[in-house]
Amino acid sequence: MDDQYSSYTALLYIFNLIVGTGALTLPFAFKEAGWVFSSIFIIFLALVSYITATFVIESMSISNAILQWIKVERMKRISRYIQMAAEAPISVSTDEEDQSDPNEDSLMLPSAYLQNFPSEPQKFFTLDIKVEMSEMATILYNKIGKYVFYICLCLYLYGDLTIYSAAIAKTIVNTSCTTPTNTTDDHLCWESYNFTKRRMYKMYLGLFLLSFGPYVFFNIQKTKYLQFFTSASRWLAFSIMIGLGVQRLLNPNLEHGDPELAVASGLPALLGSCVYSFMCHHSLPSLISPIKDKSRLFSKLALDYLAILLFYLTLALTAVFAFREVSDLYTLNFVPDGSNYTVFDEVVSYFLALFPLFTLTASFPIIAVTLRSNLQAMFAPYEWRILHLFILPLLAVIPPVLIAMSTENIEALVGVTGSFAGVIIQYVIPATLVMCARKSIPELLVTVPNFYSSPFKASYWPILVIIWAAVSIVLVTYDMVHHRGII
Repeated sequence: MDDQYSSYTALLYIFNLIVGTGALTLPFAFKEAGWVFSSIFIIFLALVSYITATFVIESMSISNAILQWIKVERMKRISRYIQMAAEAPISVSTDEEDQSDPNEDSLMLPSAYLQNFPSEPQKFFTLDIKVEMSEMATILYNKIGKYVFYICLCLYLYGDLTIYSAAIAKTIVNTSCTTPTNTTDDHLCWESYNFTKRRMYKMYLGLFLLSFGPYVFFNIQKTKYLQFFTSASRWLAFSIMIGLGVQRLLNPNLEHGDPELAVASGLPALLGSCVYSFMCHHSLPSLISPIKDKSRLFSKLALDYLAILLFYLTLALTAVFAFREVSDLYTLNFVPDGSNYTVFDEVVSYFLALFPLFTLTASFPIIAVTLRSNLQAMFAPYEWRILHLFILPLLAVIPPVLIAMSTENIEALVGVTGSFAGVIIQYVIPATLVMCARKSIPELLVTVPNFYSSPFKASYWPILVIIWAAVSIVLVTYDMVHHRGII
């Protein structure tokens, strides 16, 4: 298939999706919670995130098996009716005659179907057919579970796209306007032109929608070259920040940081930052299905997670030891202060200031396509061509931009999206999906090997994840009430 790509390209997509502006908040979170405690905690959360990612992959393979099994049973009935009609065209079978022993012929497929269907039973469990999380929820959850799932997923994805849109526009405004960044939005962007910062913010949002909104009409793989470009800029930006941090550490004339080992009060903020920094589960089906070679998929995904974890640790640890004061957005620590100012310093400062723009523009199409695919799955019973080809894709990208235009204070939205919805999407939904999926495997496929079964097969793993999710929500709620005052 032309739309397929290698497993390493998929890992690049996952890397781009996970490593974004959330990583830039980790240094501040490490400083608040203590560097030793934060290092241990982020390793733990990386493991939990990897476990739930394997749950999503297993649930996807089981959902494919269930869907194919339904097709097999349907074709068996059709084949049986055709055969009966050919042998006795005028006879009418009773219900008792129509019933067959499932243990006798459930794996006996019609000869016409075998031509287009794998002969090996294990091929029921496949990842070649994309099954979005909304489709898995439809197959595996009951009615209430499906409503809860759709509410949480839509809240997270719409919130994500709104945050991305607002952050991109604000980044461009702060970079392009000549007035200081601490001025209000009513100030002019440029002294000689009658354009306020708020007006330019809305204009940049409109231009962003026109530039990146059309990606929602295509597949994920259509953004391949954009992904490669932004990945290069991502590695360059993080390498520069790490390199400047190390350079500062080696300079004895500069004041260095002296972070504490552990600070209990910083745990909730660290949790929220880490959860948001490892989010990719909602887009895994779209990224994994087109992979050509899916062998050793879990091992490759583990290497991806390990690379991201080492990246995060290196960035955060160099930051807290290099700087006495760490900004909540780490790129702000590299703004030149006027001393020893060179052209190189100016280029680096602008590049790092625009780095959130690079990361978010790469992730925006992936999130938008994921939202579009889930909306199409929700409205699958309505087979209106214009609905699926035009209306739903537009509903995936236009509302977030309009919300970003109507509000400038999105702190509450960030808190709800990254913490509550993020914990549910990353922990609760994968754990409950895999629990329901394992119980829903057709009886005669229970003994069939599933090569995409999670390495964490024991029944207690999903339960432990759900317990941890409950603890996380309590901690995040406490942080929002007592420290941030959001709720």
